[in-house]
Order: sequence, then structure tokens, then C-alpha cells
Amino acid sequence: MSSSVPFTVIIPARYGSTRFLGKPLADIKGQPMIAHVISRAKEAGAAQIIVATDDKRIATIAEQHCQVCMTNTQHNSGTERLAEVVQTLKIEGSTPVVNVQGDEPFVPALNIRQVAENLINQADIAMATLATPFIHKEEVLNPNMVKVVRNVRNEALYFSRSAIPFHRAAMLENTEQVNAQYYLRHIGIYAYRAQYIGQYISYEASKLEEYESLEQLRALWYGDKIHVDIAQEKPEAGIDTPEDLERLLKVL
Repeated sequence: MSSSVPFTVIIPARYGSTRFLGKPLADIKGQPMIAHVISRAKEAGAAQIIVATDDKRIATIAEQHCQVCMTNTQHNSGTERLAEVVQTLKIEGSTPVVNVQGDEPFVPALNIRQVAENLINQADIAMATLATPFIHKEEVLNPNMVKVVRNVRNEALYFSRSAIPFHRAAMLENTEQVNAQYYLRHIGIYAYRAQYIGQYISYEASKLEEYESLEQLRALWYGDKIHVDIAQEKPEAGIDTPEDLERLLKVL
């Protein structure tokens, strides 16, 4: 997949996941998970791909496929890890950077390029991300599936683990009547200019992000615009546990 948009992909990957220890090294059809993520970034046409990790085992695998930047073990989020990479490698401030999580081996390459191009094409936005319509009604009420509401310019109004927008009549009378097509599930892939990553981590954490446990709410709290487009290709569900991976491998 080729692209006329020069952009960098940074893949934060850590070993110490509490629910799935060593997740980026999990075997998927004969290759570690992190290698699959790197392949998706290559397919997207990224000009530069960097794995940001604090673990030598992940670095040893990743460096066979792309550039690696060793990072501090004390980061609280992937965004903080990206900020260290930008500073360490002196990435130029206007460079579009796509944050692709190291545990997303099935992320569509088309979506990676989509967020990069959306960022490039809109000078007044701080971040670009994606969403996809819900299919099943029960997913709308699942707090592990993040919802997003957009304005007429496709900018995020709010992200929440709750069912937003609140369909008053349906919710108060019968949950089964909720039309899931009116709800958008946020997909955790982000594009931002390198200079904005440093700006973001300079902000004090907001009460909203702590309350919802959603770091993107920090950007909205400080008035920064987040563009939300509908993903060109619907991604597979995330992998949080070994059971999630086993389930996905059975259907792929």
C-alpha cells in the first residue's frame, strides 16, 4: 500500500501487561504479535516505523524489522512513551505521528494511513482518530467499549464508557429497543504532529480522564480539537487477554 503522505508510526509496546504478560511476543501464526503490527505499519506506507519499548525481549524481536527506541519503565501511558521517543530521536515538530498500539496485530493498514491523512489535511486539529458504528445493542452498554459523540464537523464532543448519546425514551423504557447504529465505538488509534505530543503531556491530568480512565479526554478538557472519522475498514476487537487472542485466531 503506497501513500503520498510522509508520516511516522510509533508503536508503544510493553511486556508487563497485568492481564496478558508478554503480550507483544505472543505467537500468531508463527510470528510474534509485534512483528504483525510492524507489518501493518509497513503496508500503510509509513516513512518511518519505530517500536518504543522498555523491554529487551521485545526490542530484540522488533529490531529485526524496524527501528527501536528503548524507553523509561515508569511511563503511565503510551502517549508518555511516544513523547520520550520524539525527544530522544529529535523528531521534527511538524512530523505526523501515528500511535499504533503494540497489541493490535490486526489493525487495518488502511486505517493507519487514514488517520495520518486526516491529520495532514486539517491544519486546525490537534489529533485525528477513528470510530465505527456499533452492531450489537449489548455492546453499547459495555464499559470496556468506549463511545464517542461528534459534532457536525466530525470533531469529538465527548468520549465515555457510558452509553452516549443517551436515548431517553428507549433507555428508560426498554434497553433492548436501543438502536445501536446511532452509537459510535471509538477505535484507539491516534495521529498527531510530533510537537503536540509534548504539549499534551505538559498538561495536568484532568479530572474527567481520571474519572473515565480515558486519556483522550485530557485534550478535550484543554480545548484541543480531535477529528473523528469513520474507519474505512472495521478492525477486529482488541486483545486484552490470552482468551481474546485464542478466540480471534479461531475465526480468522
